[in-house]
Amino acid sequence: MGSHDHDRIWLDKQHPEIFHALNSVALTIRNAAATADLDRAVMELVNVRVSQLNTCAFCLDLHVRLAREAGVTAQQLAVLDAWRRSPELYTEQQQAALTLAEAVTTLPGETILEREYAAARQHLSDDQMSVLIWAATTIGAFNRVSILSKHPVRVRKEN
Repeated sequence: MGSHDHDRIWLDKQHPEIFHALNSVALTIRNAAATADLDRAVMELVNVRVSQLNTCAFCLDLHVRLAREAGVTAQQLAVLDAWRRSPELYTEQQQAALTLAEAVTTLPGETILEREYAAARQHLSDDQMSVLIWAATTIGAFNRVSILSKHPVRVRKEN
């Protein structure tokens, strides 16, 4: 698609080699997550939550579907924006991952960042912490690529 067909540059089409490199990072994270005992459900909860915070429609559409395929319940997804108000719906590991993902995405002041990091660390190994920080950072990059490229969400018929 040329730049005249679309009001934004599609970054993934303009420099596909960079986009492929970002996809390679995501695949490396997926493999590291499996090695670090982080299941697909927790990883997709992170992808959805970061995409909510960054308001990326394209990534939300994709990762909500992937989260459901990974076993995340419709109720968990419905409440995700307010997960701290219903912690009983999420495992301790999922809560720790969401805490860390939000801190990575919003980069709060150092006092809050220290508190959130410490809270997450109570339930996550060093490998899990590292993988989740990389995951939140990477989905944030994808969010920015999709938002700035104005990637469309295709209308689908509901199941």
